[in-house]
Amino acid sequence: MDLILCHTTADFDTLGAAVGLTRLLPGSKIVLSGGSHPAVRDFLALHRDEYPLIERRSVNLEKIRSLNVVDVQHRDRLGKAAEWLDLSNVKEIIVYDHHLGQQSDIPATRSHISSVGATTTLIVEQLQQQQISLTPAEATVMALGIHVDTGSLTYDQSTPRDALALAWLMQQSASLSVISTYRDPGLSPQLQQLLTKALENLEYLCLRGYTVGWVTLKTDGFVAGLSSLASELVELTEIDAILLANEYFLGDGDSRLAVIGRSQIPKTNLNLLFQPFGGGGHSQAASVNLRGVDSQAILQQLLDQLKVQIPHPPIARDLMSSPVRTILPETTIAEAQRILLRYGHSGLSIVDTQGQLVGIISRRDLDIALHHGFSHAPVKGYMTTNLKTITPDTTLPQIEALMVTYDIGRLPVLENGQLFGIVTRTDVLRVLHEEDAGTRGRRNSGTGSLFASERLNLSVSSSLAPQLWQLLTTASQEAEKRGWHLYLVGGAVRDLLLADAAGNLMIKDIDLVVDGFHKSADVGAGVELAKALQQLYPTARLEIHGAFQTAALLWHKDPELDSLWVDIATARTEFYPYPAANPEVEASSIRQDLYRRDFTINALALRLTSPRSGELLDFFGGLLDLQAKQIRVLHANSFIEDPTRIYRGVRFAVRFDFEIEPQTQEFIRYAINSGVYDRTTQENSKTPALQIRLKTELKHILEAPYWKSALQLLDNLGALQCIHPTLKLDALLLRQLRLLERCLQRFDPQQTLIHWEMRLEVLIAHLEPQCRAKVAKNLQLQEDGIKRLQNLAQAQAKILETLPGCLRPSQVVQFLRRYDLPMLILIALQTQQVIRQQIWHYLTVLANIGPILNGNDLKKLGYKPGAQYRQMLDDLLAATLDGVIKNKAEAEEFLAKSYPL
Repeated sequence: MDLILCHTTADFDTLGAAVGLTRLLPGSKIVLSGGSHPAVRDFLALHRDEYPLIERRSVNLEKIRSLNVVDVQHRDRLGKAAEWLDLSNVKEIIVYDHHLGQQSDIPATRSHISSVGATTTLIVEQLQQQQISLTPAEATVMALGIHVDTGSLTYDQSTPRDALALAWLMQQSASLSVISTYRDPGLSPQLQQLLTKALENLEYLCLRGYTVGWVTLKTDGFVAGLSSLASELVELTEIDAILLANEYFLGDGDSRLAVIGRSQIPKTNLNLLFQPFGGGGHSQAASVNLRGVDSQAILQQLLDQLKVQIPHPPIARDLMSSPVRTILPETTIAEAQRILLRYGHSGLSIVDTQGQLVGIISRRDLDIALHHGFSHAPVKGYMTTNLKTITPDTTLPQIEALMVTYDIGRLPVLENGQLFGIVTRTDVLRVLHEEDAGTRGRRNSGTGSLFASERLNLSVSSSLAPQLWQLLTTASQEAEKRGWHLYLVGGAVRDLLLADAAGNLMIKDIDLVVDGFHKSADVGAGVELAKALQQLYPTARLEIHGAFQTAALLWHKDPELDSLWVDIATARTEFYPYPAANPEVEASSIRQDLYRRDFTINALALRLTSPRSGELLDFFGGLLDLQAKQIRVLHANSFIEDPTRIYRGVRFAVRFDFEIEPQTQEFIRYAINSGVYDRTTQENSKTPALQIRLKTELKHILEAPYWKSALQLLDNLGALQCIHPTLKLDALLLRQLRLLERCLQRFDPQQTLIHWEMRLEVLIAHLEPQCRAKVAKNLQLQEDGIKRLQNLAQAQAKILETLPGCLRPSQVVQFLRRYDLPMLILIALQTQQVIRQQIWHYLTVLANIGPILNGNDLKKLGYKPGAQYRQMLDDLLAATLDGVIKNKAEAEEFLAKSYPL
């Protein structure tokens, strides 16, 4: 006999999962272990005969073959049926549940536990896989299970999997009218009386912007459905969390205590709160049942620990952008519009000559003024002067209230009367979305996810090499002393997320960004912090570079930090004066600093300083793109402004085995096909993104083991045109690149040549001869490489003309030794097979043959040292190559005849 066990006080989820399981296990029976929720009891009063339910007392224990436990992991919630778990004839015990992190005491042989909103969802997915159809009665009770446990997909623990399961159950003809009746059946008369009593005795407190309530109800016996009463209290009173205690006595005089918790406060977890007492549930809803305890003491303990869980709400200092872009009242409408376009803002703050805030003007105000032809009018005639302002310590709930009450899109942050920052609707919505997404991410990812934000908080120190973590800790402490935030940004965060959590990761290139929070961080903050660190790490070399005062600390073969490079800069924004130029940079906020970066996976930041150290900043969906293994650009004009981002995107895609997402591919192709790079090269003498910065990206690609795949992807995107408009990776060029690798392996095993540069020279050599030197100069190749490409066509023509006429080996050697190895390789790749074979024979055989005698031998023979030695040795070599002499005696005889003493 196969039995399916529901937990005591059965709800619709345990019943729905059990009913679905009977279709997966034909002939199995459902046992309700003890009692049911009032709504379930009423439902079964009409629908019991639709399902294979049996009474516990009718079970023949000796015939039990398997036990399938649904929606529970603790044996004490199985009532007396828990005794069956220990029967020797039970061969298999399978648990199905959706509560993660439970310490199960059921001796399961198999478990199906996943982070979804309802256990029924897990069963639906198996039914779909096996293509099993349901009756309307089966589909209805299963749909009720998902609806009730997910609040009809409104609870935080709801997942897309629950929605898909519900959709399938609707296709199976689940009755919506029945679901509507039993999903929210209302309170029974007894619960209504208790609701009145609870409202009269409810106590509450306000903490960190949230309201927590608690109440104890004493009854003569057990009351079913108190979870519905707790939910009703939350809805009626609009409190954020509640602890509802029910103290009652059983017939044996034993006191019992049931506590039900509900919470809508972000980052609280009632499941963790109740587990130490033997209870559990979800983060938002949990319960515990105890006996023989001091009810008030238990309630107070739970309340105290719930208070500890309540997070400090974000304040304006955490949300704001700083420094604020400001203009004077006399600024024209046209100039203000230009500033908005340049920085992508939706409004500007207006200050007087003393720096006092006097007004704000929005993009809409400017658009209207321009529409009416007032482009030369000053903004003071259009600005809003009736301002609502906040302080750096204003909390998020207070900020929300101001924005909603007064329909304000931006709130200036003032400190000591001076404009300190600004908080916009976007800032508020971002934080609210991150809190919601963080909850969903923790729930959906399961344990051990690389992409749950708490993983970073807990394991950064264990993932990084200890000496590197110590350096970051020291840097954050130095930043805190100066009232700044410090962030680990960009590729280091990306690599940390992608790395194996087993750890000891030693990142060689680190970017740190300083941002103000107690006080504004000026443009020299990065340099100041770098100097302070250099005092603590005297073996590091300090470099200060750039008009923006960025700094770098460099270690070279340090016994602990090896060859580490740490860049430190102040948070900044950038603006490209024209495509492919170097950007102009200005001090800004961490958000703007991340927005200027290339791809979402590189626009991540990890806060290193307190408060909220270890917090991951992800404004642009970088974590989701890491999960999806895709490269997504931050904004549409990114590739027009900087074509090297195309090459970086390809490099990351091939390196990490990611895909460049379709929209980003379209942006790449549009930028290349627009002709903007040709126009900007013609109009501007300096285009660094098509010169030295492009060469740097080519170096990264061509020296990597995946360079072939990267070149093929660049060609597929048409991006090789950034090197030259005619460059394509055709079959001939691919063949030349393959031959190059053979040549480098054979002729330069010690890598005396720079192999990535040779690959680049082969690419350039594929162009028309008149283009080669120009491209090489544009990419700022080394002088010998430029000359080689400039002379390649002439040298190739000379070899084609002369080499066929070299009939003796000595003639071949005498002719070809005037060319260096890189030139001979390039010519071999460019010429037909017969010439290539001669060059190959020269490099592999002839070039390795030397004269039988050397200078010392000539001296011993009586020849005086002098200029004739060179000619004598050359003649000896030629005679050796041509087979005229074969040994030392013949060589001496040859010299005696040719050069008599």
